[in-house]
Amino acid sequence: MWPGENAIGRRFRMQGNDTSWMEVVGVSKDGKYNFIFQDPTMYFFVPMAQHYRAMRAMHVRTGGSPDALAPLVQKEIRALDPHLPIYDVRSMRRMLDGGNGFFLLHMGALFGGALGLLGLALALIGIYGVVSYSASQRTQEIGVRMALGAQRRDILRLVVGHGLALVGVGLVLGLAAAFGISRLMGSLLFGISATDPLTFVSVPLVLGAMAFVASYLPAFRATRVDPMRALRSE
Repeated sequence: MWPGENAIGRRFRMQGNDTSWMEVVGVSKDGKYNFIFQDPTMYFFVPMAQHYRAMRAMHVRTGGSPDALAPLVQKEIRALDPHLPIYDVRSMRRMLDGGNGFFLLHMGALFGGALGLLGLALALIGIYGVVSYSASQRTQEIGVRMALGAQRRDILRLVVGHGLALVGVGLVLGLAAAFGISRLMGSLLFGISATDPLTFVSVPLVLGAMAFVASYLPAFRATRVDPMRALRSE
């Protein structure tokens, strides 16, 4: 409002019927005041004596359990005004877990996680199928290599390396796409960065480990190929 200047002591007024001047006596951080999905915005607060509204929400910061302190807060309010109605007393955690909070986001996250696990399972099945098919197509080549003295660890390294090469290309492309899309999803995330380093490191490691297992099974089967039978396979 007053860039580069001290806001304390400045005066402003709102457009509309109420044109009274208000003086700034303190500064607060931008925040989310109406909706969880909104970007942090400027907001000003006025004393109730100057801007009265019948329905108010009072927030109490506690050092212990909010549920244990709630009856004491209600008792103090009734001592001040026995006729003041008090309702919908709940902790902030319960409020945020409700329908107006993170409930729909939690459901969406669970649904997205289930789809992610399904996609992971399909990807592993695909890796296993591709590597297994590739190994079966190279049966004669594997037989020739073993006949010429290749050890089982060499065949294992050959087949697994082929599978991990495919996975490596997919991981690089996937990380690039995820990094680009995460910029668009930043407003939907709470308590975590859109480019969280732990996520971008742990997920490829998990996918790589599971892909290694999916590649190892057909590779291990390829090491059991009888060179003579492999040479006669075509």
